[in-house]
Amino acid sequence: MSRRRILKTAYLMIATLIIMVFTGGNAIGARSWNYNIKLMTGTMGGVWYPTGGAMAEFLQKDIPGLTMTVMPGAGISNIEAMESGRSLIAFGKACTTWQALRGEPPFKQKASKVRNVMYLYDESFHFIVRADSGIEKVEDLKGKVLTTLQKGNTGEQMAADVLKVHGLSYKDMARVHFGSYNDSVELMKDGHADAWMFGTAVPASAVMDLAATRKIKWISLSDEKLKELNHLNEGYVPQVVEPGAYEFQTYPVKTFGTATHLMASADLPADFVYEVTKSLARNLSKLGDVHALYKPLTPALMAKNVGVPFHEGALKYYKEIGVIK
Repeated sequence: MSRRRILKTAYLMIATLIIMVFTGGNAIGARSWNYNIKLMTGTMGGVWYPTGGAMAEFLQKDIPGLTMTVMPGAGISNIEAMESGRSLIAFGKACTTWQALRGEPPFKQKASKVRNVMYLYDESFHFIVRADSGIEKVEDLKGKVLTTLQKGNTGEQMAADVLKVHGLSYKDMARVHFGSYNDSVELMKDGHADAWMFGTAVPASAVMDLAATRKIKWISLSDEKLKELNHLNEGYVPQVVEPGAYEFQTYPVKTFGTATHLMASADLPADFVYEVTKSLARNLSKLGDVHALYKPLTPALMAKNVGVPFHEGALKYYKEIGVIK
């Protein structure tokens, strides 16, 4: 081998080693991003928080220079955090994002930074009551004790909206508790709450936990009220949950739901969000390990339209792989 060829080979080996050192040897792209991002997720006991942990792990591995801190959050407060610049990537619910983009209550002005990255799964509104509560319909809640999620959660806004279309409000309750999933389960178990309203994926571990010790029912909403809810918020989509979602649920339940999705701030560059989207697509199996909800996800399903504009970086990736024309 000639001296020139030996030197050329040596230079190539050195260059390869340098790239491996600075990209971790397995990163998607060679460019290093100096970002320390707060990933806003959901409440403890829900699906979003552990999902965020899994995402942070593989995103930091795939994207050089990225540091990601997983933070608890909620559908409404996550959008507020993104608009204020306190968060650049967050989980959201389409019905809440729909309100934010239009500047409708509970938001005081139109959101300008929120962009969609990927569809995650659908959630369903739960109206759970103790079997001995005497509650058969929403109107029966008057004078009863209700538990729901903390203010700032989409699930709490859903509860308020359901009461609204039935001519009720929290003031009509004997008492209203605002807390976590676990708080609500304990209140229902101990008989300190008659009903529980919230939105989450089906099946919810918190509901199964409650059903293991208490006889409960999942109450349907009428077709008329479901239409009113959809008129109130186009992100509220009528659903029918077939029997067997839970062991105690031997009947179909008429309710409504919304899509959950991952959001990125418009302040993030397209090239960075492209790498984030690419990493998410190639790690879908890891999300499936977190929860069965994610097992049906494919790159094509990631690109499902949830009524929120895509970030240009995510759109670039979806067009590149041919799932969006």
